Amino acid sequence: MDFYELVKARYSVRKYADKPVEEEKLQKVLAAGAAAPTAKNQQPQHIYVLENKEAIEKIRGITRCAFDAPVVLMVCGDKDKAWVNPFNGRSSAEMDCSIVTTQMMLQAQELGLGTCWVCWFDTALTKQTFGIPENEDVFALLPLGYPAEVSKPSSMHESRKALEETVVRL
Repeated sequence: MDFYELVKARYSVRKYADKPVEEEKLQKVLAAGAAAPTAKNQQPQHIYVLENKEAIEKIRGITRCAFDAPVVLMVCGDKDKAWVNPFNGRSSAEMDCSIVTTQMMLQAQELGLGTCWVCWFDTALTKQTFGIPENEDVFALLPLGYPAEVSKPSSMHESRKALEETVVRL
């Protein structure tokens, strides 16, 4: 499968099979995230792997969007390690973590795993529940596992604006 086919085939999985993710595959997904480009290569990401019963129960208590996945990756960014743009004062942490998350999603897809980018959760409660340090922000959750047989793309999966609506040539 070429890259474009991979990207088109990937969809947000909201139903997972009751099957564990092999350690080798999990390590490949995490390595793909670690290989992501970050501003000034400062790599402010910190990925928490929620996989034991207690951690999974905690995250399911915070959001229904863990979707019964056997693993949930919590993507955080360290404010103290992120580059800050001197022109506008913006931290690169969220952007860097978005690139990391995207690369992990695409690696998962190539390995036959499903993911769903989740932002629907109480970040303060999540930080408190998991003891995330004050200098880190929680940007996304990434449920990870094998899609259930009944899993399918949402009805909006193929709906995309025309390039003419989103691209401007100057």
